[in-house]
Amino acid sequence: MRALLIANPKATTTSRRARDVLMRAFAGEVRLELAETQRRGHATELAAQAAAEGYDVVIALGGDGTVNEAVNGLLTNGPAPDGPALAIVPTGSANVFARALGMQNNPLDAAGQVLEALRAGRSRTVGLGQAGTRYFTFCAGMGLDAEVVHAVERLRDSGSRAYSTLYARTALRQYFVLTDRRRPALTLEAPSKPPLGHIFIGIVSNTAPWTYAGRWPIDPSPRASFATGLDLFALRRFDLLSTLGVMAQIVPPFNRLPRGGHILGLHDLSEFTLRSRRPIAFQVDGDYLGQREFVTFRSVPKAVRVVI
Repeated sequence: MRALLIANPKATTTSRRARDVLMRAFAGEVRLELAETQRRGHATELAAQAAAEGYDVVIALGGDGTVNEAVNGLLTNGPAPDGPALAIVPTGSANVFARALGMQNNPLDAAGQVLEALRAGRSRTVGLGQAGTRYFTFCAGMGLDAEVVHAVERLRDSGSRAYSTLYARTALRQYFVLTDRRRPALTLEAPSKPPLGHIFIGIVSNTAPWTYAGRWPIDPSPRASFATGLDLFALRRFDLLSTLGVMAQIVPPFNRLPRGGHILGLHDLSEFTLRSRRPIAFQVDGDYLGQREFVTFRSVPKAVRVVI
C-alpha cells in the first residue's frame, strides 16, 4: 500500500507529534511518504498528483481547509471509485468534516483511528457538495458567514489565533457595523420552481452541524446528511430581534429545526443557484473564495471514499 501524508510544515507541536506517530507506526508496513505544503492550494496539487500516480491513500493532516484542498485534488477528474481513499488527522480549530465522520478531535487519538482503520481495510463512501467547480465537504455560504470568514482570515494573517472567541467577536462586529442588513441581495433559483428573492444570507450544508463554537455545535440544518442532498438555510429578515430568535433555535441547549416566517429551510436538494444583485462574499468549508454574483450548488452522491 502506498500512502501520501500531506502536512503543513508550520504545524503546531501537537500536529507534528501526530505526523511523527503516523510515520513511525507505518514504518515497515506501508510505503508512507511525506509531502509538506508550501502555499495555499498546494494540498490540492499534491493530492491530484498522488491520484495520478496511483497512491492508495492520501492522509490530510490539518484543518478543514487542508482537507478541502485534498478532496478537490483527489476529485480533479471527478469521483473515481478506484482512486485513492482519503484519511484525515484533524488539527484545526473546528474540524467539522472529521467530527461529522466520527473522528476524534484530538489529532493523536485520530491518528490511532486512522492506523486501525487502514490495518483493518475499513472505509466508507460519502456524498459531497459542489459550488461551481469547487467541492465542499460540510458547508458553503454566501453573505454574512463568508464575510466573517474573510475578516478572520485577515486577522489570522496578522498573527491572531483561530479561537472560537475570535470568530464570535468578528461576527458581532460584522453584523452590527459592516454587513448590509437593510438591502437583501440574494435570490434562490431552483429547477421547476419560481425564483424566491429577498434573501440576506444563504448557508448550504452537506452534513450537520454547520460548525462548532468550541464544543458547542451550531446547527441551522439538523437534517443535513452525507447520505442525502444539500440543505439550504436562508434568512429573509435580518433585524436584531429576528436574528436573536434564530440563534436561540440553532445553538445549545435549544438545538432544534429552526422555524419562523422569515426562515427558509430546504432539505435534500440536488441542485439550486443563489444569485446576487451585487457581488457578495462566498466561502466553502471555511475558506473565503472572493465575491460572486451567483453560485450554482450541486449534490454529488458517493463522491469520495474515506478511511474510518
